[in-house]
Amino acid sequence: MEEIEISREFRFEAAHLLPNVPDGHKCKRLHGHSFLFTIYVKGEIDPKLGWLMDYGDIKKVVKPVVDDYLDHRYLNEIEGLENPTSENLAIWIWKKLKPELPLLNKVVVKETCNTACIYQGSV
Repeated sequence: MEEIEISREFRFEAAHLLPNVPDGHKCKRLHGHSFLFTIYVKGEIDPKLGWLMDYGDIKKVVKPVVDDYLDHRYLNEIEGLENPTSENLAIWIWKKLKPELPLLNKVVVKETCNTACIYQGSV
């Protein structure tokens, strides 16, 4: 069997601040981002279908998390995101998705065009 990894991107708009950075740090002030995150799933190609999984099935798992928790929200008010760094957000997304998406292999969170956090965890 062949193992392969596929990905799908999602976007959301949200505000946050980082409460634990030093006073005077720009991220301690309330600000917003157009977040982009990518979900990677990894496993064996189904020999009959010829794919790992349907991209639509990934969307069915991820979209409710984006719509119900993240999009147009103040991230600091979400349980588990009181300090919503990209690192903590990547772990939070992983924890939300992994039970319904067992082939989840990696979460990449971008809060700007130039920065990314990659989480490949077991949490």
